[in-house]
Amino acid sequence: MPSPSLVSRGSARFVLLLLVGAVMAACSGKKEAPPPPPSDVSVIELKPQAARVTVEYVAETEAFNTVEIRPRVGGLLDKVEIVEGARVKKGQVLFVIDSQPYLAARAEARAAVAQARSATEQAERDFERVSPLAAMNAVSQQEVDAVKARLSAGRASVDAALAALKTAELNLDYTTVTAPIDGIVGRAQIRIGGLVTAYSTLLTTVYDTDPMYVNFSISERRMLELQHRYGINREKPSPTAVFHVVLADGTEHAGPVKLNFIDAAVDRATGTLPIRLVVDNEKGELLTGQFARVLVDTDRLDNALLVPQRAVQELQGKTSVWVVDADNKVQPRDVTMGARIGSDWLVQQGLKAGEHVVIEGMQKLKPGAPVNAKVADAPPPAVVPKADEPAPAKS
Repeated sequence: MPSPSLVSRGSARFVLLLLVGAVMAACSGKKEAPPPPPSDVSVIELKPQAARVTVEYVAETEAFNTVEIRPRVGGLLDKVEIVEGARVKKGQVLFVIDSQPYLAARAEARAAVAQARSATEQAERDFERVSPLAAMNAVSQQEVDAVKARLSAGRASVDAALAALKTAELNLDYTTVTAPIDGIVGRAQIRIGGLVTAYSTLLTTVYDTDPMYVNFSISERRMLELQHRYGINREKPSPTAVFHVVLADGTEHAGPVKLNFIDAAVDRATGTLPIRLVVDNEKGELLTGQFARVLVDTDRLDNALLVPQRAVQELQGKTSVWVVDADNKVQPRDVTMGARIGSDWLVQQGLKAGEHVVIEGMQKLKPGAPVNAKVADAPPPAVVPKADEPAPAKS
């Protein structure tokens, strides 16, 4: 007969086996967890669109004509007629210098003219009296020569006095300083009562800003490309569709942009060629010395494919995107990208028109995973700039 301890141990094992079997039976009857729902993603449909490939350069504006206003005579400044920053017309009075010393000089010059004319008239009368006597040999030849000399000297003194009078009148006129061109006047450098020196003191500057120059430098290689593509040269520097001026706020300057000047020599230090554009500035949007950007067209594409840069993944020099197939499943796709523009990227290889590229919701995607794709608005047509070249030296 078995001992009680052995019976109790056997019963415990039996109960444990029953519990394990019950648990296994319960587990074997449990259903598998349902798969996760498809991820929500935003996609764009690739559509061919026209685009232009450009290169961007840093540029600086320059007034069409800049004139420094300096006095032609010296003295104390009597009046300041300008409104700083206002537009002025050619001939408009800007400054007035104290004219009293020049009025006195003109009066003195007029008196000198009268004195010289009086002396000359006396010499003419002496010559008229001595001429008949000389014909009769009533006077010596020496006296005749002396009268002729006084007459010639008198006439020369009249000419000299008239010249001095002209100078005095010019100096008097120069006390009124006028604008030599139409334009915008800058800040007055001298106030009323200030002493100005002839041809030295800077009174102000007048800027003719319509049209406006835009200066920048372009690489020799790029210039050769433009010459080959558009036929640009010094005899024909005027294609208007090649250059675009972009202002500081990112807007493109309206109106035609023409190539005005190509320098005759390449800068050896930078390897760039200074060139100059001319643009209309009737509204006064551009100011002298203002920095801007110039976009130069290097290529024009009729059927470009663009994707937002955020849709492209870069890893170890390779680029890829997520593409949604006809079964609403995503697959990674290696692609070759070209030039960038703003938030877009030009596709060179790996994608074709009509395919759907994921632009949002890529964080949890796996190859072959189903997705709930929502088509977003396609990117607007845009300029496609190439990689920026080094900023050129100012021309």
